[in-house]
Amino acid sequence: MTVSPGSAGWYLRRLSRMGPREVGGRVGDAVRRRRWRSARPDCPRVAGARFTAVLPAGTIAAVPPDAAKRLVAEADRLMYGHAEYFGVVRDDLTDPDWWCDPKTGRRAPWGYAFDVPYRNEDAVGDVKQIWEPSRHQFLTVLAAAYAITGNERYAERVAALLRSWWKANPPLRGVHWISGIELGIRLLSWVWIRRLLEGWPGAAGLFEDNPVALNQIWHHQRWLAAFPSRGSSANNHAIAEAAGQFAAACAFGWFPASARWRAGALRSLERHLKSNTFPSGLNRELATEYHGLVLELGLAAVAEADAAGVPVPASVRLVLLRMTDALAAIVDCRLRPPRQGDADDGHGLVLDGAGTDRWGSLLATGDAVFGRLAWWPEVTGTDVRTSLLAALIRPYAKSGTAPAVPRPASRPGHFADAGLTILRGPGEIWCRCDGGPHGFLSIAAHAHADALSVEVRHDGVDVLADPGTFCYHGQPEWRRYFRSTLGHNTLELDGGDQSVSGGPFLWTRHARSRVLAADAPGDGVARWCAEHNGYRPSVHRRRVELAVASAELRVVDEVSGPRRTVRLAFHLGPAIAADLVGSRAVLTWARDGEDRSAVLDLPGQLSWRAHRGETGPSPGSSSRGYPMLGWYSPGFGRKEPTTTLLGTGCADGGQGFTTVLKFRG
Repeated sequence: MTVSPGSAGWYLRRLSRMGPREVGGRVGDAVRRRRWRSARPDCPRVAGARFTAVLPAGTIAAVPPDAAKRLVAEADRLMYGHAEYFGVVRDDLTDPDWWCDPKTGRRAPWGYAFDVPYRNEDAVGDVKQIWEPSRHQFLTVLAAAYAITGNERYAERVAALLRSWWKANPPLRGVHWISGIELGIRLLSWVWIRRLLEGWPGAAGLFEDNPVALNQIWHHQRWLAAFPSRGSSANNHAIAEAAGQFAAACAFGWFPASARWRAGALRSLERHLKSNTFPSGLNRELATEYHGLVLELGLAAVAEADAAGVPVPASVRLVLLRMTDALAAIVDCRLRPPRQGDADDGHGLVLDGAGTDRWGSLLATGDAVFGRLAWWPEVTGTDVRTSLLAALIRPYAKSGTAPAVPRPASRPGHFADAGLTILRGPGEIWCRCDGGPHGFLSIAAHAHADALSVEVRHDGVDVLADPGTFCYHGQPEWRRYFRSTLGHNTLELDGGDQSVSGGPFLWTRHARSRVLAADAPGDGVARWCAEHNGYRPSVHRRRVELAVASAELRVVDEVSGPRRTVRLAFHLGPAIAADLVGSRAVLTWARDGEDRSAVLDLPGQLSWRAHRGETGPSPGSSSRGYPMLGWYSPGFGRKEPTTTLLGTGCADGGQGFTTVLKFRG
């Protein structure tokens, strides 16, 4: 059963996932919030503040011209007020209402920050639509355009918008003072805005000589020091909070508490980077976009440390090195990583225009900082951020504290600690097999009920697709569907999910998976086998075999235990057309002007139907339990129809269901 955040049932379920230490910390947070309601001190007086964390000479000149051109084009769109956030097009960013959600038209209420019911869309609107522009990452783009062109109109717009935001959002008032991740990322943006505006005559007057700016920077850091994400919530939020506070304490180290804040944030960053990352380098949330977010935040924090001459523990750089090698290992031939778990299009630092590849940018930065390995995929695109970060970060081998560590001699295909396996075959066949833990920490906030799911691509095209995320708050049925077992390429029993949800970011019971085999194609066949116990007393076991020579993928599902109702789903990518006759589907698509095709032979024991873009049960529909089927979310807030092939029937103990995907030509 899904319980809405804010209800008594949700609070009880959330409390049940906390340990005594976390409960004690949250009680302390509640007491502090009550005290802060009436005690809002002013920023200590600052004299002689100067910004010294500037880019080295020649950095801007080294930005690739095509990347600079894309960035300036993006900045010009922003100058006209045009942007898109989560599928909503806006044209009001010349003078935005910082509290208004353009999707619903609702405006967040004024008042003490911790009283704002930000999870309630009826009262606030879609909070992510409100929060995203206030991360000020569109202002970093405008500031970068000033740095590249020297045109002061970009700097003047940045200054006007910052002053507008500071006036509309005094400390501890309103929706922008609720979530630590928002404060942390906003601080990181402010650091880079100040850096990129160096050379503009008004830069010091906007920041270090501006009492309003100093008050905002001080209160942001005071907030982050007081209310860290803790216990079952210490995921990517904790890293964003630590990275933002550390960056600000390095670059804006003008306050009596700056040294203490800097040391505390660095300890937190080191601890949480390690706890959020498997030894293999993959992010423990098993949500790929958060791997990218954490890596961006970590690199940005190290850049500030090196710019300020602050020593960083060797373990921080080592985690970032392993994360970069892991990313290089899991991407497909078009540098796309798995679509696994939640994804909300969140970035740690934005310095590029539209059309810049996020994952190529991270690998390019990894090359500059750590050095690429021979098996890394080639990055052909360019970006602005790599040049700027690489100008500040000391190369790994020259960092002074970084140990020499062994790195993979060949491209890893199996990450045992994360339960993730990539099978690769001819024609750039890429297959992700999921046999890992159900998310991270006791609530597994960003996990999906996707145990034993597969994701298959051909030359970078989604063939058997992970449908994605679409939304977090405000649309509970869509949230439920996109994170459900039925919403993934795996097998569902008796109409229920493998893991039990207690809310949109809370799982109260986690399916346990284990990988039984993950073999390289020594005999021309790559094999993977895993099982999970989410449907006790039954066990679902899945075998996947990829025959390299014949470009054939075979998936065998077995269910032990008593007779159960079965639904087996295969979600096709949005580019795939399907002609289903009986239990055989002919799949066709185009890539780079060429027609491609495959045949999907489905288990004959099940009854198969094709569903596309459904929002309510159709006559004879087998989508019992969900009002929607046949959807693909290319990004947060966006969805488009696709085809889902759904087989229904029954499984007796030990019965197997075999699916064969054969690529042609």
